[in-house]
Amino acid sequence: MIMSTKWIQVHKLHFFLQKSKRARIRVLRLSRRNRREEETDKDMWLKNLKLYMENITILEENEKLRKKATLLQQENLTLMSLFQKLILQKI
Repeated sequence: MIMSTKWIQVHKLHFFLQKSKRARIRVLRLSRRNRREEETDKDMWLKNLKLYMENITILEENEKLRKKATLLQQENLTLMSLFQKLILQKI
C-alpha cells in the first residue's frame, strides 16, 4: 500500500512536470509566432508606406506632364493658326 501511494505521488509529479514543459513550449512557440507576425506587420506597413509615397510622386509627375501637354497643345494651335494665315496671305 505504501508502495502504491509513493508510485502515485511520483506519477503525479512526473505528469505535472511534463505538462508544464508542454505549456512552456507552447508559450515559447506562441511568443515566437507573435514576434514573427509583428515583424511581418511592420514590414507590410513599411512596404505600404513606400508604395503610397511612390504613388504620390507619380501623381504629382502626372499632373506636371498634363499641364505641360496643355501648354504644348495651346502652342500648337497658335502655330497652326499662324501657319494658316501665312498660307492665306501667299494665295
